[in-house]
Amino acid sequence: MTGSPPPPPDAARLARNGLIVLTLVNLFNYLDRYIVPALAESLRQSPLHPTDAQIGLFISAFLIVYTVTAPVFGRAGDRGRRPRLLGLGVLIWSVATAAGGLVRSVFQLVLARAAVGVGEAAYGTVGPSLLADYYPRSSRGRAFSVFFLAIPVGSALGFVVGGLVDHRWGWRAAFFVAGGPGLALAWLASRLWDAPRGRHDGGGAAGPLALRPALRALAANGRFRRVVLGYAAYTFALGGVAAWMASFLERVRGLPKTAATAGFGGVVVLTGLVGTAMGGWLGDRWLRRTPAAYLRLSGLATIVAAPLFALALIAPRPAVFWPAMIGAQLLMFASTGPINSEIVNVVDPGIRATAVAVSVFTIHALGDCWSPLLVGWLSDRTTLGTAVLVLPLAAAIGGLIWLWGATTNG
Repeated sequence: MTGSPPPPPDAARLARNGLIVLTLVNLFNYLDRYIVPALAESLRQSPLHPTDAQIGLFISAFLIVYTVTAPVFGRAGDRGRRPRLLGLGVLIWSVATAAGGLVRSVFQLVLARAAVGVGEAAYGTVGPSLLADYYPRSSRGRAFSVFFLAIPVGSALGFVVGGLVDHRWGWRAAFFVAGGPGLALAWLASRLWDAPRGRHDGGGAAGPLALRPALRALAANGRFRRVVLGYAAYTFALGGVAAWMASFLERVRGLPKTAATAGFGGVVVLTGLVGTAMGGWLGDRWLRRTPAAYLRLSGLATIVAAPLFALALIAPRPAVFWPAMIGAQLLMFASTGPINSEIVNVVDPGIRATAVAVSVFTIHALGDCWSPLLVGWLSDRTTLGTAVLVLPLAAAIGGLIWLWGATTNG
């Protein structure tokens, strides 16, 4: 942007520090998200005694509020000081997570989880925008892959920490343990460098557009539309798997509770680390040959993952289930860095936080806001083993949309 101050002499160090803090915050973001699936069976047996549909509602309540409030924080992120907004968001969600350990009814737990969504909306929309201004386009895929490595690690920790703390001290203690570290992270996030918007994108951003012109620009961006639509189907599948797999392993496959949560958590962290790192590296290398690299990689990986997911859910033998699930998760996580890099790459730097907010709103409104609840509803009427079979189909649809997007220019 014309007139923007020059970057500080230690900009590279500030960017690295920012990546570290944002990744740590993202890790606890996902730990807090997936604490409920780890506690699902204990909650069912507690005095709260929720149904499967209500357990799905605990997860969906967070996502619905997260989805609705994301555009508000996205606009604020394009206009104000992003680190301050990040710190506020982390503080809100950490307090709300801990409050889950104090509830005395299903309704109170729904409210607590909904409040988590308010805090995470601030972080989820502003974090990627800030990260895009730390790193140039040529290395953004790898930076985003590091950032999104926190998804599998945090998700796995949600299952593992939740399951172990629940086993030792009960489900209420698990909420306290999950929420506590966010208080320190809120302070660290508030002190990050607020890099000039668009500093690596040809002279900077022209400034944030008003809301209606920004939304019109995004609606007219065909590549952005197809990225987000495919991401919604992908999120429907991955959110449903994350919400119900521990219960599936315990209830349908007969694993003990700690084996189900720790076993699936181990798969998530292993496949997430390898798949996310692999996807970021391959995406950046392929990008040297074609601007459609991120979409092609994500589309192909997700389409191949879908039948592996289906095999894992159908096969009764562990010798088939675990290899199929590991392969599917590796391929799904390979899309994480490339597809999120694609979202910030195809829009003007001045509306990046708004674009991320619109993406967040759309992928959750059409995706995992409903998949945990839908699977729970179907499970109450059929069986959990039958209900989860809708998820591989959604993954295949997402991959096809991304491949379609890779063949078009506008």
